[in-house]
Amino acid sequence: MVTEITAAQLRDKIDADDDFVLFDNRNPEDFENWHIDGAINVEYSSSDGELVGDFEAHRETADAAGEIVTICAMGSASADFGEWLEADGYENVQSVSDGMEGWGAVYDVVPIATRDDDIEILQLQRRSKGCLGYVVGCKRTGEAAIIDATRHIQEYKKAARDHGFRISAIFETHIHADHLMMGARRLRDELDVPYYLGSEAGTREPAFEYDAVEPNGTVDVGEVTIKAIHTPGHTTGSTSWLVEDEALMTGDTLFVESVGRTELQFEGGDAEDAAGVLFDTLQKIMALPDTVKVLPAHFNVTDDGRYVDVTPGLPMTATVGHIRQHNEMVQMDRETFVQAAFEKIPQKPPNYEDVIMTNEGKRELESDEEAEELELGPNRCAATEDSVVAND
Repeated sequence: MVTEITAAQLRDKIDADDDFVLFDNRNPEDFENWHIDGAINVEYSSSDGELVGDFEAHRETADAAGEIVTICAMGSASADFGEWLEADGYENVQSVSDGMEGWGAVYDVVPIATRDDDIEILQLQRRSKGCLGYVVGCKRTGEAAIIDATRHIQEYKKAARDHGFRISAIFETHIHADHLMMGARRLRDELDVPYYLGSEAGTREPAFEYDAVEPNGTVDVGEVTIKAIHTPGHTTGSTSWLVEDEALMTGDTLFVESVGRTELQFEGGDAEDAAGVLFDTLQKIMALPDTVKVLPAHFNVTDDGRYVDVTPGLPMTATVGHIRQHNEMVQMDRETFVQAAFEKIPQKPPNYEDVIMTNEGKRELESDEEAEELELGPNRCAATEDSVVAND
């Protein structure tokens, strides 16, 4: 009988570098749009109970593998394909019971080192989409803030609880274009805590309630002070959150390996003007002390599941000083920067217009299934598909 494993267990097998081959049983179009690195596409129709793809082309690979793992959208076709493999004589076949839907909800919780022992920062890494969210805790009072939560709020609640914190505030850096913000609002309503955005988010005319923080305004979470730094460019309302002198949560303005793109909100010449604004914003960030850690809302994961210049499960951060020396785009002059911002621009995130409308509170979701559909695929909020971090 085919053994079932979860997407989280598949993550563990990948991290352990186990000897296995992964067969993805979705249709070729869905596979090309988004899959796990190293997966092989062999379509299997669960509804028709038949093999559609070409398995023979990969039989030698299957024969040589220590284990075979199958995955599909939600676990049905992959389970059936696993049974087909067993009937064909293969042993030690495992099927991912929650499929790519489960893969979309796999998180790593990674501590970020701080100089102040009374401040604890946890980075929640969503492997499939490259989303990063944060728990910022005050050890003296046990209070914590959540910054840029995804819709899987149970992950943030568990991370806070496991580290002895109670959530007392929620922050967003901006109106996101690639993942849904509904989790943070649900968490706000469930816990009855303040929900903070920078006051400039009002330029997007959001149709939901929030607590506006003016540029350079501060919010205390226990004895930890979080300061609003208006960082426009990616969007008009982008606000980065400075945690004491430890870390800056930059949203999609500045990444470890790239910078934000501008044309998700703006078009044509307006996007180029916004790139100039983003240039000015980056100079503001680069004026911060060298030791401040940059903690973005995303890392770069490609459609075929490759991670660019980062390793899941390890801290995804760099200091301002490191970025100033090694990120090619922050070293450019304004004219060169604006031109470079549009040279290698990736595809826009899938369904980004619907995601933005939903996040602005101007579109209602009909079901959790619709939320899954809207979020399929990795994020594409960086200005370039490849890293623009200079080599040492």
